[in-house]
Amino acid sequence: MTAIKPVFNTDDARWQAVVLRDRTADGCVFYSVKSTGVFCRPSCASRRPNRKNVRFHASGHDAERAGFRPCKRCRPNGASLVERYREAVTRACQSIVSAEETPTLAELAMSVGLSRFHFHRVFKTIAGVTPKAYAVAHRTARVRQELAKDATVTEAIYAAGFQSNGRFYATSTERLGMTPTAFRRGGDGTAIRFAVGDCSLGSVLVAASDRGMCAIFLGDDPNALARELQDRFPKADIVGGDATFDHWVAAAIGLVEQPGVDCRLPLDIRGTAFQILVWNALRQIPPGTTASYTEIAIRIGKPKAARAVAAACAANKIAIVIPCHRIVRTDETLSGYRWGVERKAELLKREHVTRYQ
Repeated sequence: MTAIKPVFNTDDARWQAVVLRDRTADGCVFYSVKSTGVFCRPSCASRRPNRKNVRFHASGHDAERAGFRPCKRCRPNGASLVERYREAVTRACQSIVSAEETPTLAELAMSVGLSRFHFHRVFKTIAGVTPKAYAVAHRTARVRQELAKDATVTEAIYAAGFQSNGRFYATSTERLGMTPTAFRRGGDGTAIRFAVGDCSLGSVLVAASDRGMCAIFLGDDPNALARELQDRFPKADIVGGDATFDHWVAAAIGLVEQPGVDCRLPLDIRGTAFQILVWNALRQIPPGTTASYTEIAIRIGKPKAARAVAAACAANKIAIVIPCHRIVRTDETLSGYRWGVERKAELLKREHVTRYQ
């Protein structure tokens, strides 16, 4: 699986990756050591070399052409440990999607050659959710499809593979963003409060339901942001926030000014099961690093769904918290951003500076 590529555009940043043994730099940064004649990946556990003896290369082949041989410890020309784990998680995701009955944790672990506990930890690290949560999200997607048809709610639940409608109803609000019946009605009557504030990137609109923050929009025109909120939640009751809503706005402005800081406010993330899988994967990209649509598609176990991943990014309603600004093209140039490419570049710049301070 292709690694998520950090932004390492200078030798100082590359050297910092070597110092930190940063696994996220594996596959895009290679360094050679003049005194030993070998080249390594940044995460190599060998003794840290003297900076004056280190030279950086674009690839392992470039290092070999320069006369260096691959390190026998970290094997920089082979797949990294992270890449092997991502391949294992991809295979497991495909097994979950293709199976009529969800495989057990032990069966999934055995199929990729890992112990049950180690597989569970690796899957959650790579996919951002547990194997069980991934399987539930897949079945929930099928419920959404069935609810869009003429089937009753109960029929939709059983057709999607859930063995108990009572168990599904107990967590339906978390999975669908509302009850199954309300989902079929399009979410009529949901109350959403909002307010607009000023930040260094222009205006920021913040909206929240009684469950948590459901929107952060960036722009130049506050009225345009309010219209976008209405468009995104066409059947909700949109009302202005009162004085107690100020802390939501302050928190959002803080995220703009210092992106990469964890959001401490509750979230109300609404979308399809596929969108939520994508958004969870985006939240696993470390601040100051980037990924492509294809890499995210691979990460969620759907390698041919790059376009669908792009659509999910475009549908994101919570800027910065769900960091779609960390998505770039395959050649690492900036792709489009709903709230402006200039803002995207600035957010990445701020995260990169914070990461290496």
